[in-house]
Amino acid sequence: MVTLQEKESTISNSEWEAMRIIWTLEPVNSTKVIQELQAKKNWSESTIKTLLHRLVKKDLLEPSKEGRHFVYSSKINQTQVMIEAAEELLNRMCDMHKGEVLLQLLANSPISKSDLEKIKQEVTVKEKSAPDMVPCNCLPDKEHVY
Repeated sequence: MVTLQEKESTISNSEWEAMRIIWTLEPVNSTKVIQELQAKKNWSESTIKTLLHRLVKKDLLEPSKEGRHFVYSSKINQTQVMIEAAEELLNRMCDMHKGEVLLQLLANSPISKSDLEKIKQEVTVKEKSAPDMVPCNCLPDKEHVY
């Protein structure tokens, strides 16, 4: 599977909703996608079909025909797309405050024990080369540490 950046595409909030259902149930037929999105968002069938068509046109979904229904599979990796979206957001923030943001995300997110163990391991590795303070990157050609 390829990344969203390789597809040179973005995913709207509505498309995220559809993709989350497809990633969870794939391969999944259009009737099931419509049913799930209507239960979650109360969108019309035609709106959902348009949304699915846009995702196919963006080359993010692979449609196949089974009887009277289309069956959809993702052409992009869910975890990679989530990482790209998070990195895009973090890249807009001051480097000096990213640690605080990550701590709050960690505190507020449901995380499995196995993922927490991986986080501990990554912290151990990062700790070895982490600076005492991270400089601000908001102004060009200047280092600001507060």
